[in-house]
Amino acid sequence: MRVRLPLYTFIISLVFGCAAVAQHVSAPEPRTGTIIGTVTDIRGDVAPGVTATLEGPAGEKRAVETNDSGGFSFDNIKPGVPYHVVVSGKGFADWNSPALTLKPGQFLELTGIKLELAVAVTTVTAVVNNVQIATEQVELEEKQRVLGFIPNFYVVYDKNPAPLTAKLKFRLALRTATDPITIVGSGFVAAIDQAGDTPDYQQGWKGYGQRFGANYANGLTDILIGGAILPSVLHQDPRYFYQGTGSNRSRALHAVGSTFICRGDNGHWQPNISSLGGYLVSGALANTYYPESNRGVGLVFGTFGVDVAADMANGLIQEFLLRRLTPNAKNRH
Repeated sequence: MRVRLPLYTFIISLVFGCAAVAQHVSAPEPRTGTIIGTVTDIRGDVAPGVTATLEGPAGEKRAVETNDSGGFSFDNIKPGVPYHVVVSGKGFADWNSPALTLKPGQFLELTGIKLELAVAVTTVTAVVNNVQIATEQVELEEKQRVLGFIPNFYVVYDKNPAPLTAKLKFRLALRTATDPITIVGSGFVAAIDQAGDTPDYQQGWKGYGQRFGANYANGLTDILIGGAILPSVLHQDPRYFYQGTGSNRSRALHAVGSTFICRGDNGHWQPNISSLGGYLVSGALANTYYPESNRGVGLVFGTFGVDVAADMANGLIQEFLLRRLTPNAKNRH
């Protein structure tokens, strides 16, 4: 037999049931929000195919790629919770948003998302700038002439010189070797050798031509090997770096020491293998064109010793005298 509830019990149950339903309806879940944005590069062009990542609490992450218009969108974002948007792309530094806390149902558009070049790309730009600076410095050095006409190209008067590229090292060497005064200088030394009857070539114009060729070949091999080839291979700078300050003693030590210590392309001081090696190789090559009576180990080391002594003397003259006689260098350093 079915048991019927009393009418008042039914009414009370109905009232409490409706109240419970009303309470549930009056407290709905907050509406979620949306974040959109458009990504551009430093030129203002849209950046398609880069990654936008939404980072939330407790390691929550969502990532999307920007579309052809550089746009992205994140839906169903909980309100009242801080989020961050990170945009990243190959060759670009990451872009990070501040903390984003949405209100229920809020539609937020992020603006100003502009990707900057990554550090690696910036470094390439810096290297290009260094090459431009070094080229400009070499152009100034090619105008340095003692008394206005004697080449003085291998001296650095700038406080912050840029390292030379291999191309610039060869350029400076060839510019020096082919300068008319260099050729005239070889002719002058050949005349002195002719008068002293050394090396053992014959006399007359033929002997003078042989002595001229030997002197020019000595300088050419020294400049190319010690001033371009070895410095390029060993990443060393073949130039003399003018000090110009400090006590006379410190300047003299710097001048003499530059024969044995040079500046590397990395800016550090290191053994001057380039110049010393150039002197040795130049002396060894002289055995191929000097008279047979002058050839041998003595020619190699004799030439080496003369070159080292001349280099030390040149350093002292550069440090204490030649700058005042070089018009293009007086206002530099």
